[in-house]
Amino acid sequence: MAETKYKLRKEDQVQVIAGKDKGKQGKVIKIEREKGRAIVAGVNMVKKAMKKRKQTDRGGITEIEAPIQLSNVMIVCRKCGPTRIGYKIEGDAKKRVCRKCGEAL
Repeated sequence: MAETKYKLRKEDQVQVIAGKDKGKQGKVIKIEREKGRAIVAGVNMVKKAMKKRKQTDRGGITEIEAPIQLSNVMIVCRKCGPTRIGYKIEGDAKKRVCRKCGEAL
């Protein structure tokens, strides 16, 4: 099974463009390439029952980030906000650039 190429990476600032958290922004914590999903900080929060592991750990119900579909997030450019990603080849390096203003992402 071939892995799909995604333009988003870990630590990218993204904005949710569809769903219950539409408009929220956060950093990408993890990308699940085989499932086409990403975990974004502070977005798509779900309650999960956690078991007490050690004497110091606390069990009970905690809130964690659930994966969100990659098609529902868009990278955020510092200048112009949510945008698509383009590529520019400078010498032997391939750089990701904003499609609106051309600034490096």
